[in-house]
Amino acid sequence: MRIARFVHSGGMSFGVVEGEADAGAEALTVAAIDGHPFGEIKYTGQRWALADVRLLSPILPSKVVCVGRNYADHAAELGNAVPKEPLLFLKPTTSVIGPHDPIRIPPQSKQVEHEAELAVVIGATGARRVDRADAMKTVFGFTCANDVTARDIQKADVQFTRAKGFDSFCPLGPWITTGLDVTDLEVRCEVGRSADDMDVRQLGRTSQLVFDVATLVSYISHVMTLLPGDVILTGTPAGVGILAEGDIVSVKVEGLGSLTNPVLNL
Repeated sequence: MRIARFVHSGGMSFGVVEGEADAGAEALTVAAIDGHPFGEIKYTGQRWALADVRLLSPILPSKVVCVGRNYADHAAELGNAVPKEPLLFLKPTTSVIGPHDPIRIPPQSKQVEHEAELAVVIGATGARRVDRADAMKTVFGFTCANDVTARDIQKADVQFTRAKGFDSFCPLGPWITTGLDVTDLEVRCEVGRSADDMDVRQLGRTSQLVFDVATLVSYISHVMTLLPGDVILTGTPAGVGILAEGDIVSVKVEGLGSLTNPVLNL
Protein backbone atom coordinates (compact mmCIF):
# COMPACT_ATOMS: atom_id res chain seq x y z
CA MET A 1 0.00 0.00 0.00
CA ARG A 2 1.18 3.52 -0.82
CA ILE A 3 0.05 6.30 1.53
CA ALA A 4 0.26 9.91 0.34
CA ARG A 5 -0.52 13.25 1.99
CA PHE A 6 -1.87 15.75 -0.47
CA VAL A 7 -3.74 18.98 -1.08
CA HIS A 8 -6.91 18.95 -3.16
CA SER A 9 -9.87 21.21 -3.82
CA GLY A 10 -11.40 20.39 -0.44
CA GLY A 11 -8.29 20.76 1.69
CA MET A 12 -5.59 18.36 2.87
CA SER A 13 -5.98 14.58 3.20
CA PHE A 14 -4.13 11.32 3.52
CA GLY A 15 -4.94 8.87 0.78
CA VAL A 16 -4.06 5.55 -0.82
CA VAL A 17 -2.32 5.77 -4.19
CA GLU A 18 -3.92 3.38 -6.66
CA GLY A 19 -2.50 1.98 -9.88
CA GLU A 20 0.49 0.02 -11.14
CA ALA A 21 3.72 0.79 -9.28
CA ASP A 22 5.63 1.62 -12.48
CA ALA A 23 2.86 3.74 -14.00
CA GLY A 24 3.29 7.46 -14.47
CA ALA A 25 1.39 10.02 -12.38
CA GLU A 26 -1.16 10.47 -15.17
CA ALA A 27 -2.21 6.79 -14.74
CA LEU A 28 -2.51 6.87 -10.93
CA THR A 29 -5.36 7.90 -8.65
CA VAL A 30 -5.45 8.68 -4.95
CA ALA A 31 -8.36 7.66 -2.73
CA ALA A 32 -8.84 9.79 0.38
CA ILE A 33 -8.99 8.14 3.80
CA ASP A 34 -10.59 9.36 6.99
CA GLY A 35 -8.03 10.84 9.39
CA HIS A 36 -4.48 9.53 9.66
CA PRO A 37 -3.20 6.19 8.34
CA PHE A 38 -1.92 4.75 11.64
CA GLY A 39 -4.86 2.48 12.29
CA GLU A 40 -7.75 1.02 10.37
CA ILE A 41 -7.93 2.51 6.88
CA LYS A 42 -11.38 3.97 6.22
CA TYR A 43 -12.04 5.41 2.77
CA THR A 44 -14.11 8.57 2.45
CA GLY A 45 -15.28 7.76 -1.08
CA GLN A 46 -13.45 10.75 -2.59
CA ARG A 47 -10.93 10.05 -5.32
CA TRP A 48 -8.73 12.22 -7.56
CA ALA A 49 -6.31 11.71 -10.40
CA LEU A 50 -2.84 11.99 -8.89
CA ALA A 51 -1.94 14.58 -11.52
CA ASP A 52 -4.74 16.84 -10.20
CA VAL A 53 -3.49 17.06 -6.60
CA ARG A 54 -0.32 18.44 -4.99
CA LEU A 55 1.69 15.93 -3.02
CA LEU A 56 3.04 17.07 0.35
CA SER A 57 5.67 15.36 2.47
CA PRO A 58 3.93 12.07 3.27
CA ILE A 59 4.18 12.76 7.01
CA LEU A 60 5.06 15.58 9.40
CA PRO A 61 7.06 13.74 12.08
CA SER A 62 7.57 14.79 15.66
CA LYS A 63 11.28 14.18 14.97
CA VAL A 64 13.61 13.10 12.18
CA VAL A 65 16.38 10.87 13.53
CA CYS A 66 19.33 10.54 11.16
CA VAL A 67 22.22 8.09 11.03
CA GLY A 68 25.63 9.27 9.89
CA ARG A 69 28.36 7.27 8.17
CA ASN A 70 26.16 4.20 7.75
CA TYR A 71 27.69 3.31 4.37
CA ALA A 72 31.40 2.50 4.55
CA ASP A 73 32.10 4.07 1.15
CA HIS A 74 30.50 7.37 2.18
CA ALA A 75 32.44 7.46 5.45
CA ALA A 76 35.62 6.88 3.43
CA GLU A 77 34.92 9.63 0.89
CA LEU A 78 34.69 12.15 3.75
CA GLY A 79 37.80 10.77 5.44
CA ASN A 80 35.91 9.29 8.39
CA ALA A 81 36.07 5.90 10.06
CA VAL A 82 32.99 3.69 10.23
CA PRO A 83 31.49 4.14 13.72
CA LYS A 84 31.30 1.18 16.10
CA GLU A 85 27.74 2.17 17.03
CA PRO A 86 25.14 4.13 15.02
CA LEU A 87 26.01 7.82 14.88
CA LEU A 88 22.80 9.75 15.54
CA PHE A 89 21.73 13.33 14.93
CA LEU A 90 18.40 15.12 14.50
CA LYS A 91 16.81 17.29 11.86
CA PRO A 92 14.08 19.75 12.90
CA THR A 93 10.60 19.23 11.54
CA THR A 94 10.82 22.68 9.94
CA SER A 95 13.40 21.22 7.52
CA VAL A 96 10.80 18.83 6.04
CA ILE A 97 9.44 19.54 2.56
CA GLY A 98 7.62 17.43 -0.01
CA PRO A 99 8.00 16.45 -3.65
CA HIS A 100 8.70 19.36 -6.04
CA ASP A 101 9.12 21.84 -3.18
CA PRO A 102 12.34 23.84 -3.62
CA ILE A 103 15.50 23.14 -1.67
CA ARG A 104 16.71 26.61 -0.66
CA ILE A 105 20.46 27.25 -0.51
CA PRO A 106 21.14 29.58 2.45
CA PRO A 107 23.61 32.46 2.02
CA GLN A 108 25.68 31.09 4.92
CA SER A 109 26.87 28.12 2.84
CA LYS A 110 28.92 27.67 -0.34
CA GLN A 111 28.78 23.86 -0.27
CA VAL A 112 25.25 22.48 0.00
CA GLU A 113 25.21 18.78 -0.91
CA HIS A 114 22.65 16.05 -1.62
CA GLU A 115 22.44 12.77 0.34
CA ALA A 116 20.02 10.15 -1.02
CA GLU A 117 18.59 7.89 1.67
CA LEU A 118 16.03 5.25 2.55
CA ALA A 119 13.69 6.65 5.20
CA VAL A 120 11.83 4.55 7.78
CA VAL A 121 8.42 5.71 9.07
CA ILE A 122 7.42 4.47 12.52
CA GLY A 123 3.85 3.28 13.06
CA ALA A 124 3.83 1.91 16.61
CA THR A 125 2.52 3.97 19.51
CA GLY A 126 5.37 4.61 21.89
CA ALA A 127 8.18 2.38 20.56
CA ARG A 128 10.55 2.36 23.53
CA ARG A 129 13.45 0.00 24.29
CA VAL A 130 12.45 -2.37 21.48
CA ASP A 131 14.44 -5.58 20.99
CA ARG A 132 15.99 -5.96 17.56
CA ALA A 133 13.89 -9.09 16.95
CA ASP A 134 10.71 -7.03 17.34
CA ALA A 135 11.94 -3.82 15.74
CA MET A 136 10.31 -4.26 12.33
CA LYS A 137 6.90 -4.65 14.00
CA THR A 138 7.11 -0.96 14.92
CA VAL A 139 7.68 0.14 11.31
CA PHE A 140 4.75 1.51 9.32
CA GLY A 141 6.52 1.88 5.98
CA PHE A 142 9.27 3.51 3.98
CA THR A 143 9.85 6.53 1.78
CA CYS A 144 12.64 8.39 -0.03
CA ALA A 145 14.64 11.12 1.67
CA ASN A 146 17.32 13.67 0.86
CA ASP A 147 19.49 14.58 3.85
CA VAL A 148 20.57 17.93 2.42
CA THR A 149 23.75 19.13 4.12
CA ALA A 150 25.76 22.35 4.22
CA ARG A 151 29.09 20.53 4.21
CA ASP A 152 31.25 23.60 4.83
CA ILE A 153 29.19 24.47 7.90
CA GLN A 154 29.33 20.88 9.12
CA LYS A 155 33.14 20.99 8.95
CA ALA A 156 33.30 24.40 10.64
CA ASP A 157 30.90 23.52 13.47
CA VAL A 158 32.28 19.99 14.07
CA GLN A 159 28.71 18.84 14.69
CA PHE A 160 25.63 18.47 12.55
CA THR A 161 22.79 20.63 13.87
CA ARG A 162 23.20 23.83 11.85
CA ALA A 163 24.51 22.12 8.71
CA LYS A 164 21.59 19.70 8.56
CA GLY A 165 18.84 21.86 10.00
CA PHE A 166 18.12 24.65 7.53
CA ASP A 167 14.55 25.02 6.29
CA SER A 168 13.97 22.76 3.25
CA PHE A 169 16.92 20.47 4.07
CA CYS A 170 14.78 17.32 4.52
CA PRO A 171 12.76 16.46 1.41
CA LEU A 172 10.56 13.37 1.96
CA GLY A 173 8.30 11.50 -0.45
CA PRO A 174 6.61 10.89 -2.72
CA TRP A 175 4.58 8.61 -0.44
CA ILE A 176 4.97 5.95 2.25
CA THR A 177 5.10 2.37 0.97
CA THR A 178 4.10 -0.39 3.39
CA GLY A 179 4.91 -4.10 3.39
CA LEU A 180 8.21 -3.76 1.48
CA ASP A 181 11.33 -5.85 2.05
CA VAL A 182 14.12 -3.25 2.23
CA THR A 183 17.09 -5.53 2.81
CA ASP A 184 18.52 -5.03 -0.70
CA LEU A 185 17.12 -2.06 -2.60
CA GLU A 186 18.89 0.30 -4.98
CA VAL A 187 19.41 3.86 -3.69
CA ARG A 188 20.11 6.39 -6.44
CA CYS A 189 20.58 10.14 -6.71
CA GLU A 190 20.44 12.01 -10.01
CA VAL A 191 21.19 15.70 -10.54
CA GLY A 192 20.75 17.79 -13.67
CA ARG A 193 19.41 20.99 -15.16
CA SER A 194 16.30 19.42 -16.70
CA ALA A 195 14.35 16.18 -16.46
CA ASP A 196 15.94 15.04 -19.74
CA ASP A 197 19.51 15.79 -18.65
CA MET A 198 20.18 14.01 -15.35
CA ASP A 199 23.49 12.53 -14.22
CA VAL A 200 23.78 9.73 -11.66
CA ARG A 201 25.68 11.03 -8.62
CA GLN A 202 25.01 8.30 -6.06
CA LEU A 203 24.30 4.61 -6.52
CA GLY A 204 24.23 2.11 -3.67
CA ARG A 205 22.14 -0.63 -2.12
CA THR A 206 20.53 -0.97 1.28
CA SER A 207 22.35 -4.28 1.68
CA GLN A 208 25.49 -2.13 2.12
CA LEU A 209 24.18 -0.46 5.28
CA VAL A 210 26.63 -0.86 8.17
CA PHE A 211 23.68 -1.07 10.58
CA ASP A 212 20.45 -2.43 9.10
CA VAL A 213 16.96 -1.06 9.68
CA ALA A 214 16.07 -3.38 12.57
CA THR A 215 19.31 -2.55 14.36
CA LEU A 216 18.73 1.19 13.91
CA VAL A 217 15.14 1.11 15.16
CA SER A 218 16.13 -0.89 18.23
CA TYR A 219 19.18 1.26 18.97
CA ILE A 220 17.30 4.56 18.64
CA SER A 221 14.37 3.30 20.73
CA HIS A 222 16.81 2.69 23.60
CA VAL A 223 17.69 6.39 23.45
CA MET A 224 14.35 8.06 22.77
CA THR A 225 10.73 6.96 22.40
CA LEU A 226 9.67 6.72 18.77
CA LEU A 227 6.15 7.92 17.99
CA PRO A 228 3.81 7.23 15.06
CA GLY A 229 5.02 9.18 12.06
CA ASP A 230 8.58 9.63 13.31
CA VAL A 231 11.15 9.24 10.55
CA ILE A 232 14.56 7.58 10.59
CA LEU A 233 17.03 8.42 7.81
CA THR A 234 19.27 5.39 7.41
CA GLY A 235 22.39 6.93 5.82
CA THR A 236 23.69 7.71 2.35
CA PRO A 237 26.00 5.90 -0.09
CA ALA A 238 29.12 7.47 -1.63
CA GLY A 239 28.89 10.15 -4.30
CA VAL A 240 27.54 13.15 -2.38
CA GLY A 241 28.03 16.35 -4.34
CA ILE A 242 27.33 20.05 -4.50
CA LEU A 243 23.94 21.47 -5.49
CA ALA A 244 23.56 24.82 -7.25
CA GLU A 245 20.67 27.10 -8.07
CA GLY A 246 18.85 25.77 -11.11
CA ASP A 247 19.64 22.14 -10.39
CA ILE A 248 17.03 19.43 -10.17
CA VAL A 249 17.82 16.63 -7.71
CA SER A 250 16.01 13.31 -7.73
CA VAL A 251 16.27 10.57 -5.08
CA LYS A 252 15.06 7.15 -6.18
CA VAL A 253 14.78 4.12 -3.93
CA GLU A 254 13.79 0.87 -5.62
CA GLY A 255 10.12 0.12 -5.02
CA LEU A 256 9.43 3.50 -3.40
CA GLY A 257 9.19 5.89 -6.33
CA SER A 258 11.05 9.11 -7.04
CA LEU A 259 11.48 12.25 -4.89
CA THR A 260 12.35 15.25 -7.06
CA ASN A 261 13.09 18.80 -5.93
CA PRO A 262 14.35 21.95 -7.67
CA VAL A 263 17.21 23.91 -6.11
CA LEU A 264 16.98 27.65 -5.56
CA ASN A 265 18.94 30.24 -3.67
CA LEU A 266 17.28 31.60 -0.55
